[in-house]
Amino acid sequence: MFNYTLYRKQLLPITLEQAWEYFSSPHNLQEITPKEMGFTVLSKHKTDKMYPGQIICYHVKPVLNIPLFWMTEITHVRDKEYFVDEQRFGPYSFWHHQHFFQQ
Repeated sequence: MFNYTLYRKQLLPITLEQAWEYFSSPHNLQEITPKEMGFTVLSKHKTDKMYPGQIICYHVKPVLNIPLFWMTEITHVRDKEYFVDEQRFGPYSFWHHQHFFQQ
């Protein structure tokens, strides 16, 4: 089994509040995912904010443009600081994705 840890840092010309507002909304996930992933959000959410325990379902095409079902759970949220999503069902043997925000 292979374990990979990827780190990526982005500097945005906006305030922390603007970044949090945009990136912590499940409605924007499809827009912020690279197009080549063929990422489509299937879940319909009544709220604009992520919350612990939230389940989000997608179709994703990570290899050879073959659509796969993917389900993640938002496990942790700290307002304007971070959120974490973890795979519950999907194409990866393990997926733990942390998103940190700072000024």
